[in-house]
Amino acid sequence: MRPPLTSAGAQKLREELEHLKSVKRPAVIAAIAEARAHGDLKENAEYHAAREQQGFIEGRIQELEYVLSHAQIIDVSTLNAGDKVVFGAEVVLADCESGNEVTYRIVGDLEADIKLGLISISSPVARALIGKHEGDTITIRAPAGDREFDIVAVRYGT
Repeated sequence: MRPPLTSAGAQKLREELEHLKSVKRPAVIAAIAEARAHGDLKENAEYHAAREQQGFIEGRIQELEYVLSHAQIIDVSTLNAGDKVVFGAEVVLADCESGNEVTYRIVGDLEADIKLGLISISSPVARALIGKHEGDTITIRAPAGDREFDIVAVRYGT
């Protein structure tokens, strides 16, 4: 199965890949050349640090190229699932106890970032949401015990 990726997530990864290829890679090559000019490579910390950095950059470039060539890119703006929660949905949840609201967008594993409200399709919260509708109540198992949330809104778009 090809891992899902939103079109916005794919664009973000393409931008990172371009930055690595056009900015980071040339910078580390220049740093290696400069460190080589200092002479003996056995005890040259700058050279070894630059080579290690080069390895990280090349590894990330390969990873991004693989992900982008193998992912199933889904344009969320074309989805028309109504009030049903599916991949790419932005979901507003209200804690049944406190009433506090939180908003999550369900995305692929590769683009998940909880600080930005992007949760992985394979996360427990997303698994509890998939297939539900606006107005439903879900129960999420948390370390502190089960918590109930009302699905306040389901949106699709950017």
